[in-house]
Amino acid sequence: MREFIVEADGGSRGNPGPAGYGAVVCDAATGQTLLEAAEYIGVATNNVAEYRGLLAGLRAAHTLDPAATVHVRMDSKLVIEQMSGRWKIKHPSMKPLATQARTVFPPDRVTYEWIPRAENKHADRLANEAMDAGARGEQWSPGDSVADMDVAAGSSAAAAGTPAVVAAGHRDAPGTTARGWTSAPDLGAPATLVLLRHGETPLTPQKRFSGSGGTNPPLSAAGRDQAHRVADALARRGTVQAVLASPLARTRETAEIVAARLNLDVVVEDGLRETDFGAWEGLTFGEVRDRYPDDLNAWLADPAARPTGGGESFAEVAARIAVTQDELVTAHAGRTVLLVTHVTPIKTLVRLALGAPPESLFRMELSAASLSAVAYYADGNASVRLFNDTSHLR
Repeated sequence: MREFIVEADGGSRGNPGPAGYGAVVCDAATGQTLLEAAEYIGVATNNVAEYRGLLAGLRAAHTLDPAATVHVRMDSKLVIEQMSGRWKIKHPSMKPLATQARTVFPPDRVTYEWIPRAENKHADRLANEAMDAGARGEQWSPGDSVADMDVAAGSSAAAAGTPAVVAAGHRDAPGTTARGWTSAPDLGAPATLVLLRHGETPLTPQKRFSGSGGTNPPLSAAGRDQAHRVADALARRGTVQAVLASPLARTRETAEIVAARLNLDVVVEDGLRETDFGAWEGLTFGEVRDRYPDDLNAWLADPAARPTGGGESFAEVAARIAVTQDELVTAHAGRTVLLVTHVTPIKTLVRLALGAPPESLFRMELSAASLSAVAYYADGNASVRLFNDTSHLR
């Protein structure tokens, strides 16, 4: 049975904004590029464009051999986890696209793998070419770097109003459109997530594990004072447009103090809750080390390891936070939103923005009532703008 690799990507310059996708089909045995597909799809969100790229890639593979097996590789954690069945699909624009993607090949012949953006350059370039062509009012057509083009296939596809699918010989994928410091100016205002760790609780000064499965402590008097101080600081800045909070008591209490100062309401977001530390809840690090040394060592060494007693692993928390991040960035494009949450979610958001490894969580210090901030741009890039700022407490 023949096997294909499908790599796909999508982007939106504005999220929602002018959007496009790119997809490439390769022979799994030889690595040869067999087909390319790209299309400007008008105004859409980044996630919808990612799904359109997946669908186009699967359909292109199906035209080559409907009996083949397919391995999909994408840098969209959301699409990969949803199509793998591990995450639910909530957005109404993505549900029909996911349903269509599942019908192209039998589900047991398609596997999914998340890859870093740096390993998805070919599809990324195609998506950007499609968006560039759309901005000029043109149909996408492959650049000079694509060898052995089937021009007739490309022309007929464009004439029919369908995405251009072009056969290509084996080649190395060219570089992506420049990003980072050289990002195009038409990306629009980013979605900025201001990350506030809740104020102190009675457990905070004792450095005890305090997650979502413990006693759910409220703020202490010191914690309430910290919340008022950060509220004043945010009111002076005047940029926060919405306040979201973890469902736990300490975050909701902090958020309510801040929101009252900003004349905003608090929206509870379950995805922002702290890690469940299982049997370690309420214990100090030293107490855990004495009682559960083997479990603690495993937890420190492996992000997939869970705390004693069925808590959450850092890998599970990261998956939850990634979904929440994508949903919030899509919902609040161009806005500044305050997220009142906990140590692990904030560190995880920063880690994901930096592309840092899981062990980086142990190398970040995050104080009670501290502020951090991450900006998310329409091209998929993120920029950490602030971390562990406590100047408002001094």
